[in-house]
Amino acid sequence: MERKRIEDANFEDTGYSYTLSLISGKYKPVILYCLMEYEPVRFNEMQRYIKVADRTLSANLKELEADDLIIRNVYPQIPPKVEYSLTERGHSLVQVLDQLCDWGNRNRKNEKRNRSAGRKGVCAL
Repeated sequence: MERKRIEDANFEDTGYSYTLSLISGKYKPVILYCLMEYEPVRFNEMQRYIKVADRTLSANLKELEADDLIIRNVYPQIPPKVEYSLTERGHSLVQVLDQLCDWGNRNRKNEKRNRSAGRKGVCAL
C-alpha cells in the first residue's frame, strides 16, 4: 500500500476544511449548539444566552443562513417577531456537535480530576 504524501495533498480540498469553513469562528459553533438544544430561538434570547453584540450575532446568523445551516422565520406582527432554527442541513451537523459535547464533557471531568490531584491540567503550561 502506497503511503500518502503531504507534498501531494491540499488541505483546502478536504471535507474537514469545508466543514470548518462553515462552522469556524468564535460564535458560529455556539449559535448552532444553542439552536440544537433550544430551537426555535428568538434573536434577543440567543443574544442573552451567548452574550454577544448585536452586530456580531447578526453577521454570524446571516453567514449561517447563507450557508443553509439555519433558517430565519419572520412573523408579520407588531412588534416584529423573528425566530431562528436549524435547516435540514443544519440538523445533519447535530451528530458532529454532539460528539464535540461528549468529548468536552469527558475531558473536562479528566481535567478536574487532574487538578484536584495536584497535577497540571491538559492546557496548563
